[in-house]
Amino acid sequence: MRLAHVVLAACLGFGTFACAAAAPLPPQALALNRSGAEAAANGDSSTAEARLSLAIEYNPRFTEAWVNLGLVELRRGNLDQAQAHFRKARDLNADLPTPHHGLGLISDRRGLGTDAERNYRAALAVDPGFVPARVNLARRLFARGAFDDARMEFLRLTQVAPQEVSGFVGLSESLLKLGRETEAEAVVADAEKKFPNADETRFMRAKRSLRQNAFAAAEAELMPLTLATEKTVAASAWAHIAVARLARGDREGARGAAHAAQDLDPKEPVASYVLTQSK
Repeated sequence: MRLAHVVLAACLGFGTFACAAAAPLPPQALALNRSGAEAAANGDSSTAEARLSLAIEYNPRFTEAWVNLGLVELRRGNLDQAQAHFRKARDLNADLPTPHHGLGLISDRRGLGTDAERNYRAALAVDPGFVPARVNLARRLFARGAFDDARMEFLRLTQVAPQEVSGFVGLSESLLKLGRETEAEAVVADAEKKFPNADETRFMRAKRSLRQNAFAAAEAELMPLTLATEKTVAASAWAHIAVARLARGDREGARGAAHAAQDLDPKEPVASYVLTQSK
């Protein structure tokens, strides 16, 4: 099974939009950067671009505004333009984590894993507490099978961002891959205390039920998540329901759940696996 959806997708670090550069800046530039961040977070890329470009007009050395503009272009899929903005930001101030992280995102999008990891590590060398880079480095390590290295990064994430469930999800999944089930169960129990109502905690409980062959309990845990507004979450829930049904011998029900998953996310890998196994 793949790592839970919260860690699978690259963390863009949009929370950095409102950050200001270290040097004193005109109040207008700071206000435009902040309002550009808000527009970007709301999906209004055109307004974000206009405001961030104006912020840079007030001060062409406004590093974070360059980073934010790069993130806007990355979200649009304009990788070359985004990369140019991130490089400009890095050239202006290599002692901020955000330009390095942005360049890591570009490499990630292009499938250049080694280069992405190098940039994420560069961001963490500047600021070990920069959460987006920690998440993305851990995610990449897990994806290429470096499970002990991923475990260590997720463990650190639980300390630098204890309010984020993603570190606990990744840590438990990494421990399971390493065959350290008792430790993984302890992490799940800790997450249940800290994040009892989180969707990610529900997924962890469901996967625990699957491991324990408690298939009905797993399906009951997952069914509410099939109504999630985020399609990848709902698709993953249907896919794991398909696993539960297949495991208890309900091939027709398993295929139905797998197709429901693929209707939401045609590339859902667990659903594809179930459809192959249920023929």
